[in-house]
Amino acid sequence: MSPRRALILAAGRGERMRPLSDTTPKPLLRAGGRMLIEHHLEKLAIAGVQEVIINISHLAAQFPAALGDGARWGVRIRYSDEGPEPLETGGGIKHALPLLGAAPFIVVSADIVSDYDYARLPAEPDGIAHLVMVPNPEFHPQGDFWLDGRRLNEDGAGERLTFGNIGVYHPEIVAGEAATRFKLLPMYRRAMRERLLSGERHDGCWRNIGTPGQLAELDRMLTAHASGQEHRG
Repeated sequence: MSPRRALILAAGRGERMRPLSDTTPKPLLRAGGRMLIEHHLEKLAIAGVQEVIINISHLAAQFPAALGDGARWGVRIRYSDEGPEPLETGGGIKHALPLLGAAPFIVVSADIVSDYDYARLPAEPDGIAHLVMVPNPEFHPQGDFWLDGRRLNEDGAGERLTFGNIGVYHPEIVAGEAATRFKLLPMYRRAMRERLLSGERHDGCWRNIGTPGQLAELDRMLTAHASGQEHRG
């Protein structure tokens, strides 16, 4: 059973998505007739997640206006407003801890799209966090960490893969950090040194949607898929 709470990271400015992101937050941009963030809300609800926290900063007021309380997806949405400047991944998780509670929680970036089943995520990670890794995409051929069985490391053991921006975290991964802007990478490295970071490989569909061109490509893919389903039906 997967965790009951999740955090969707949606606070970034989306610089590479400009000019679209100048007026609309990247997670609220549409592909295949739906906002990017909707793909996650639907999948999290199917996986049994009951409460979704969304961290917001850039054009923050648009999120509650577009998403409301989450009832239409069968979840309860709460918002973690970081103010005018986003706090990076680590700082964003730290800021949201009062809403996330004491149990492990899912964290997923709003700007990725995949067919990974969130129900597969462990309710209790084997260590301090569990990360979903993907084969290295063209834009990141060097990868991030080594996966040896179910253990992530920087020692060169196993296979070098890219972090897919999907994971489960114990709150303690950032609990001791100062409430400020910071990246999560140092926490990953510390956890790997202590053998507390587990992982798995996902070989299905996974896309990072960072530019207008990538958004348009995703829109074409989803529209074609929907059209194919209609013809088969």
